[in-house]
Amino acid sequence: MSATIKLEIATPEAMVYADDVEMVTIPGADGQMGILPEHTRLMTYLVPGEMIIRKSGHDDFLAIGEGLVEITNSRILIATNMAISLDQIDESAAEEARQRAAARLREKLSSEEVASVNASLTRAVAQLHVKRRHR
Repeated sequence: MSATIKLEIATPEAMVYADDVEMVTIPGADGQMGILPEHTRLMTYLVPGEMIIRKSGHDDFLAIGEGLVEITNSRILIATNMAISLDQIDESAAEEARQRAAARLREKLSSEEVASVNASLTRAVAQLHVKRRHR
């Protein structure tokens, strides 16, 4: 059994991560999922939340958005709308975005606007959760 698995994380802006890792924990629709090398083939839906990447015995934390995950026995490919490492999260900006989105939801909005504002709110909450959990 291989000791590592290739992890690739892509957002619309860039490939934000590409490296061999020991384990990845992702937030899925049914809860947290741990992925180790030689994992069985799987495609699943990623929900906004905290992602944990274990490499060289050290854990790195990311705020992750919605997306898709493809897992093979040697690779994890994640396509998501947001992936921000713990040290890159601006807590005050995320809190302002959360407050703006919450205020917009109190307005009369079209269903498309509600979906967009809910997505913004969810991304802000994911960032705040990760940042505040690891203070």
